[in-house]
Amino acid sequence: MAAIKGAELIVDFLIRRGVPYVFGLCGHGILGFLDAVYDRRDELKAISVHHEACAAFMADAYFRVAQRPVATFTSCGPGSTNLVPAIASAFMDSSAFLAITGNVPTSQWNRGPFQESGRYFQGEFVNVLRPYVKRSFQPTRADMLPLALRQAYTLMLSGRPGPVHLDVPLNVFVETVEREEAERELWDCPIASRAGADPADLQEALRLLLSAQRPVIVAGHGVELSQAESELLRLAEQLSIPVVTTPLGKGVIDARHRLSLGATGRNGSYPANAATRHADVILALGTRFDDRSTSSWLPGFTYRIPPTRLIHVDIDPSEIGRNYQPTVGIVGDIRTVLRQLLEALSACATTALETRAAARRSWLEKIGEWQRKWEAHVNEPRRSEAVPLRPERVISELRAALPEDAIVVSDVGVHHNWLVSAFPAYRSRTLLQSFGFASMGFGVAGALGAKLAAPERSVVSVCGDGGFLMWPGTVATAVEYAIPVVWLVWNNYGYCSIRDQQLGYFGSGRELVTSFVEEQSGRLFSADFAALARAMGADGYLVERPGDLGDLLHQALTSGRPTVLDVRVDREVRPPATASWELPPLPHPLPNFGWQEDQL
Repeated sequence: MAAIKGAELIVDFLIRRGVPYVFGLCGHGILGFLDAVYDRRDELKAISVHHEACAAFMADAYFRVAQRPVATFTSCGPGSTNLVPAIASAFMDSSAFLAITGNVPTSQWNRGPFQESGRYFQGEFVNVLRPYVKRSFQPTRADMLPLALRQAYTLMLSGRPGPVHLDVPLNVFVETVEREEAERELWDCPIASRAGADPADLQEALRLLLSAQRPVIVAGHGVELSQAESELLRLAEQLSIPVVTTPLGKGVIDARHRLSLGATGRNGSYPANAATRHADVILALGTRFDDRSTSSWLPGFTYRIPPTRLIHVDIDPSEIGRNYQPTVGIVGDIRTVLRQLLEALSACATTALETRAAARRSWLEKIGEWQRKWEAHVNEPRRSEAVPLRPERVISELRAALPEDAIVVSDVGVHHNWLVSAFPAYRSRTLLQSFGFASMGFGVAGALGAKLAAPERSVVSVCGDGGFLMWPGTVATAVEYAIPVVWLVWNNYGYCSIRDQQLGYFGSGRELVTSFVEEQSGRLFSADFAALARAMGADGYLVERPGDLGDLLHQALTSGRPTVLDVRVDREVRPPATASWELPPLPHPLPNFGWQEDQL
């Protein structure tokens, strides 16, 4: 029987599963894997990065856009520990990829060799990643690889998707296993992840929706993971129910649709928060009701559950009832459950549905008043000629320059709050965010993964000057592999989202290490990001006047080259707060727009 090296087996497995890329950074612990990729480099393309976390950010964004996974490769010791913030980001936002990490040879375990993780237990790197992956596998012999690969790949994509870790000692990459023996374990294991609702629960959910006077649908990230956008729209239109999204769910309904109200939470829109806090029935689809999308569960700011009755649908049973008491809890795939609701709805008499829609006219009219009030508040700053640029003008110019299918990849910072508040997403998977773990770097590096997943579409990273300074080597990777991403650096001279919290919670002037300042002169400091981009072979432009941004965005998007736009943004303009967010025991702030002006 023919023998195959462990690394060759891994590479062959990835190619057979349709994985097109591996992203990573070299090191002695991963040498055997790289040698196997070399022989199949026409079928599995390796992209080298300049920091390991960038590889995981790229893999995360790739999955969100392409809806299929890739793999990462990193070496032992610091090479793989650098993955942690990025793999945790993917885990919290239900994004899948296979993280392949090299480890020291098993013959050296317990000797304290170079870059081994763990002093009191051998080869312990699996425990470094265990909180941030669905599971870690550590085959210590080549004949253990087939089972580990099959189970890892199946687990990664079944149910709620997420990253899975394969830790491989160096010797296992180069030791052999009999091919025929390996093949016996490498069968496909399709697991049906389209489970539906119990008929009784479905009927009760439909009864609640039909009897509601003020219903609202809350659409989360699970809607796009399930590819249930069309079913969501059909149900909303047939029942005349307004739709809000979670921040991570932005785009699952076109922001221009008459029933679309925007995102919920502290930086959500006024009509979205007003509608959810006055709803009598809420249908929540694929959301975990985290603190930022719910105003930290403070009653009356975003939700009042109870007395609002909640129908909560999620594929992960641990999320149902975690933060709010459901009247009906349904464990199931969002698309399947929505199709069940639509089928049950088709059995209802047309006249009954028309009567129900008419009864909700006053509810939709009241929501229309909130929408007009919000639009009047946010519209004028979009045309501002102020210098530095107002945030609203930056977002308006960005939206106008982008095609409808363009992808915006947001990094973490105050610019992210502005995008949640003000950027209209027209389609699913066009606004990518690190929401649950909020790892700085996702927007900077993830944009490369998004572009590789959709090379025909425009991709813009919106990142702060703080985040960009952490990962500038990403631009070099884009130049090396001719990946034409545009970075819009939201330059406000600091970590201004945290600065604003310092000032808000602890008082005026009580700011420390959140602004970038030259200590001797006291002047605000900024690197020259445009010059930095040019030094790495990309294009770079400084943007200081509002009238220049639109033209430079268009030029960058059509140039076919990696481009950095250093945009100087007014650091003193804060996003409007239509709800709240609590950091107990500090007192929670009150909304600064429309608070207690939305009474029915």
